Amino acid sequence: METPKIFESEYRFCMILWENEPVKSSTLVALCREQLGWKPTTTYTVIKRLSERGVLKNENTVVTSLVSKDEVQAAEIDEMVEKRFGGSLPAFVAAFTKHRTLSDADIDAVQQMIDRYRKGKSQ
Repeated sequence: METPKIFESEYRFCMILWENEPVKSSTLVALCREQLGWKPTTTYTVIKRLSERGVLKNENTVVTSLVSKDEVQAAEIDEMVEKRFGGSLPAFVAAFTKHRTLSDADIDAVQQMIDRYRKGKSQ
């Protein structure tokens, strides 16, 4: 199943949901008012819209996610790499590192990810 597209304001809402789920919709309304400055109708509209798109479920006023933060982030990265870099991971990494200083710890962590991936592929 493809991860549904989540827009920026919806993502900020989802961050609140992921941190608090399962959560009553009335509590989400209060949290969104406090953290996002939203009116109750805005929160209920977003809950309805995301429910219709399969991002969350609202059963008996208890809201839980159907899509994880990791899944949403991975889908966003995949879309960006495809759109902006023609699907080329090396081109993305080159652009990412061109104007950014990576610490030795960052480089080691990335190398460990590559090594784990390579090891898993060979099995």
